[in-house]
Amino acid sequence: MQDDHVLVGMYRKMVLARRFEEKAGQAYGQKKIQGFCHLYIGQEAVVVGINEALRPDDPVMTAYRDHVHPLVRGADAGMLMAELFGKDTGYSKGKGGSMHFFDVEHAFYGGYGIVGGQIPLAAGFAFAHKYRNEDKVTVCSFGDAAANQGAFHETFNMAAKWKLPVLYVVENNKYGMGTDIARVSAEPEIHKRASAYNMRGEAVDGMDVIKVYEKARELVAWIRAGNGPVLLEAFTYRFRGHSMSDAATYRTKDEVELEKQRDPITKLKDFIVQKRLATEAELEAVDDAQKKVVEQAIAFADASAEPPDDDVFTHTILSSNDEPDEKPRQRVRGATDVRWPDPPKHFNVSWELEPLPSSPAKKGAA
Repeated sequence: MQDDHVLVGMYRKMVLARRFEEKAGQAYGQKKIQGFCHLYIGQEAVVVGINEALRPDDPVMTAYRDHVHPLVRGADAGMLMAELFGKDTGYSKGKGGSMHFFDVEHAFYGGYGIVGGQIPLAAGFAFAHKYRNEDKVTVCSFGDAAANQGAFHETFNMAAKWKLPVLYVVENNKYGMGTDIARVSAEPEIHKRASAYNMRGEAVDGMDVIKVYEKARELVAWIRAGNGPVLLEAFTYRFRGHSMSDAATYRTKDEVELEKQRDPITKLKDFIVQKRLATEAELEAVDDAQKKVVEQAIAFADASAEPPDDDVFTHTILSSNDEPDEKPRQRVRGATDVRWPDPPKHFNVSWELEPLPSSPAKKGAA
């Protein structure tokens, strides 16, 4: 891969991600960000390389280390920072915060605070794509510790059996919170578990964005062709603690410094300069431009208003006084107030229809 436009574009996204997270960490120290805050510093090659291989309409979801994922897909840095600050101008009006980013416009369907909670949800997205004959691939990333959740195994069995168009990416940064994966997993190379479900499993150097991009491009094309799901393990490393409250005493400073020598941004910069795709001065200008973007994001978040008090229950609670829909409805068992069409012939699934139960209001009126 020698495309200077693609490489410089990936460099720009990686630098933007790094500068955004650095400022987020600084803002957390200033108490502008409350609650938990998990930074992605060091892992940028994974999300950038994979997203470069996707289409804009391919859905993406991840765990709670989620700031960078929508950012590299084109989300507004100011609105993302405002969400971190709990401001009304954030993507979820300050109600999601650090662990629950959500941006439908850019097909980013959430960071999830429940470990492994996004794994079955991604299968649901992929099932919908196949059911509707949509040419989309869902990408779901999660940490190495989430691979030991029961939902991982149950979902992989279904995804493989139904050949769902989903790419699962385990971002193996070696530590689940503060525990080395090798201490708690009988098979620490997680991609090998795919074989148990007759599923393709691959591994890639998650500190090299070019390798991640090339592998992701191959796998996404393979999935989009109808071959079923893939588990891709990206071996990466976070330079900061698990969260901002983590002193990371479970690893030595020498280990961290050694890993920093594999910094994915430095590696890509050196490659671009060596291949004469851009000069160091040009790449420094890219860095300066991204710093300005993040500074403007901070200024926007600082100047934004707090959510109004009367908005506290908006989009969070359904009132019991809300009138039910009076139209006759049918429900597909397992769906919510939806009458789906007959399933395609390639799906060996039986759908049973049942009438919706009457609402309490209707029973009382009767």
